[in-house]
Amino acid sequence: MTLKPDDLPSDLASALAALRAEREARRQAEAVAASAQAKLSDTEALIAHLQLMIEKLKREKYGQRSERTARLIEQMELQLEDLVTAASEDELAAAAAVAKTQSVRAFARKRPVRKPWPETIERERVVIEPPTACACCGGFRLSKLGEDVTETLEEIPRRFKLIETVREKFTCRDCEKITQPPAPFHVTPRGFIGPQLLATILFDKFGMHAPLNRQSARFKAEGIELPLSTLADQVGHGTFAVMPLFQLIERHVLAAERLHGDDTTIRILAKGKCVTGRIWTYTRDDRPFAGPAPPAAIYYASSDRRGERPQKHLAGFAGILQCDCYSGFEPLFDPQRKEQPITPAFCYAHARRGFFELADIAKKARDGKKGKPISPIALEAVRRLDALFEIERAINGRSAAERYAVRQEKSKPLLDDMHAWLLRERDTLSRSSEVLKPINYMLRRWADFARFIDDGRICLSNNAAERALRGIALGRRNWTFAGSQRGADRAAVMLTLITTARLNDIDPKAWLADVLARIADLPASRLHELLPWEWKRLREADKAADQQAA
Repeated sequence: MTLKPDDLPSDLASALAALRAEREARRQAEAVAASAQAKLSDTEALIAHLQLMIEKLKREKYGQRSERTARLIEQMELQLEDLVTAASEDELAAAAAVAKTQSVRAFARKRPVRKPWPETIERERVVIEPPTACACCGGFRLSKLGEDVTETLEEIPRRFKLIETVREKFTCRDCEKITQPPAPFHVTPRGFIGPQLLATILFDKFGMHAPLNRQSARFKAEGIELPLSTLADQVGHGTFAVMPLFQLIERHVLAAERLHGDDTTIRILAKGKCVTGRIWTYTRDDRPFAGPAPPAAIYYASSDRRGERPQKHLAGFAGILQCDCYSGFEPLFDPQRKEQPITPAFCYAHARRGFFELADIAKKARDGKKGKPISPIALEAVRRLDALFEIERAINGRSAAERYAVRQEKSKPLLDDMHAWLLRERDTLSRSSEVLKPINYMLRRWADFARFIDDGRICLSNNAAERALRGIALGRRNWTFAGSQRGADRAAVMLTLITTARLNDIDPKAWLADVLARIADLPASRLHELLPWEWKRLREADKAADQQAA
């Protein structure tokens, strides 16, 4: 309790007691405030965690929504990271404040139950030396009751080892011919890098977007001298070794009934300057219509975005191509094409984006008075398109026949009504209206936009290809540019392998290590066993056989 100025004690002893009481009261108040702040931070972190879980469950239930939702989840994960860190700091601050007083109870956060560690993890048992005498009476007759085990997860720096393969020579006493076993296989000619290490280098460069100069610096910090030139040499040989698998995946992708196609920019160093090149992807993913073929993605690199690039890539493809309305694809759709023409199916996510930019309420609110007013026509178009996407989420993963039946019953009336509505609204707009552009974007290609109604294999969006390019868009900030056109082609080869492994729920690094160790010994007739889906199937069969034998 704070004393009034008139109540201040007159003698020194009373003043000292009052000062101590004031100090204790202040410490208690600080401890209570710190505990309250820790509890508030913990509550905020819990709310953010629950919101993130809700969004992830929605995506799991309804399927992939849009790029905007994916970015929202990434932002929520970053926000959760910051809030949990702040909650831990506040908990420590509260504990320090409570330690100075005896009357305030410390706040302890409730942490999630930790999942058990994998059985394959390396374990080390450290036994603390037990007491030899009783701490109470000093007696030596101690009997063990049990033990408490405290688990601590620790990191051991990467361990490197040199494998010395000894090949003994023998000579024949009769004919004097010298006999010696063959040398062990290395992916690189006269090389010294093992398959596991080479897989790490390749995966870190192309899967985790860590340039070789950074990898070289990390190896040096760990006591291993691997210069940039040495690593580059290993990458070149490793990429060459897996080229047959790239060709098999390419053949598998281009044999699909339906493909997703898209591209993104990369910078390519050429003659002392950087040019804006492209990475193209064509993704085969039949899972939305319950197709039996395994998913896969193929990548190509080019120094420009001329239409001849996709025309060359898809010269042997005859099927449905889901893409945006890039003019370079149009010759592929020409009925007079020498090869069988490709059937276009355009992306509603691209079409929706044009309307959404004019109807983004949150953005308009941020812009305030400087922002342009929300377009009611664009807002209505977004609402109608979202109704179509809602139907698609419900039928994702069903067979093509089931999807066709649902679309005929539910989507077709909505699409026909939207077509008539767009035509009516277009007639009322002036040529300078901003919403006229996204309307014409759809109406001029309406037959290709509406094709999904009559074919259950077609998806409403091209998100499968955009997801395949998302890692490149994030990683190019690390590696800045490709060193040459050949470097970009090399990246396309490795991205093909890594992305295909990920699409089949396989650890790309473990798969690459096994491929690099075995690919030289397998005959061409058995090379398909190293394809990600076949590799996974054979591993699961071997595991099941081992369990039955046990």
